[in-house]
Amino acid sequence: MSTPEDKLLMEEIKRIKNEKSVYIIAHYYQRDEIQDIADFVGDSYAMAVAAKNSPCDTILVAGVDFMAESAAILCPAKTVLSPEPAATCPMANSIEVSDVLKYKQEHPDGLIVSYVNTPAAIKAVSDICCTSSNAVKIIEKLPPDARIFFIPDENLGSYVASKLDRPLDFYPSSCPIHAAVSKDDILQRRAEYPDAEVLVHPECDPEVVASADFVGSTAGMVAYAAKSTANAFIIATECGIMHEIKQSNPDKKLILAKEELICSNMKSITLEKIRYSLENLQTIITVPEDIRVKAAVALEKMITYSS
Repeated sequence: MSTPEDKLLMEEIKRIKNEKSVYIIAHYYQRDEIQDIADFVGDSYAMAVAAKNSPCDTILVAGVDFMAESAAILCPAKTVLSPEPAATCPMANSIEVSDVLKYKQEHPDGLIVSYVNTPAAIKAVSDICCTSSNAVKIIEKLPPDARIFFIPDENLGSYVASKLDRPLDFYPSSCPIHAAVSKDDILQRRAEYPDAEVLVHPECDPEVVASADFVGSTAGMVAYAAKSTANAFIIATECGIMHEIKQSNPDKKLILAKEELICSNMKSITLEKIRYSLENLQTIITVPEDIRVKAAVALEKMITYSS
């Protein structure tokens, strides 16, 4: 719940962003009060599209570094701000360009499908990007006989492979937040809340995914909770999503699969940092042009294949 100090800051931020014509994009995992001052809130795919379609020449991205990079890649003529450039993603940083180049050397006809949760340099050596909301749809459109290296989340890759009954090559990495959820956690919550439906992110372990009533991206979970007749949900993803679900479903009960589902990188962004970023137009995120151009091809292809 926002404090009186938060509310004053929120009003000041709204005033500054309007005066300076800044469009604020936030991820569902951001703090509640940051989602409330954003012009757009969504998952990583929707954030990329929102940046591309932003009505303003300056965009502030309240999310981790690869999200701000994606905006800079897609919007080279616009100024992209990050209120906390140190906010990052351990999984995204787990893979190196050399890992991708080695795979390409071993499998010259293979295709590289990189999760949006990757640095710009990885996107630049990829054939196409995807997010958890469109990975199945995108890979379904690729040649059926093509060998595919799905990077870097092996749990999401495993989910996509099972949905399409298609073999994929994985990189051994996973999101530490989603990987922390176990099948026992789900069983315990089901015992505590027998009438609740279990909503699971596909970045979770395959055993957890198999135990769910619904598997989907953050945007998918928000949409499912809104249309479901259930009155309670066990949520297996980062806690920030609960704010968006509560906004449109105030009478429904939301239970985290485990209390530790908090991404410290996402939560490192604060109202104070956003105000400072707006006042000083810092920090400006740029991507070297040679990398940006190649990464843009993979991102634009993702958007085209998803439409």
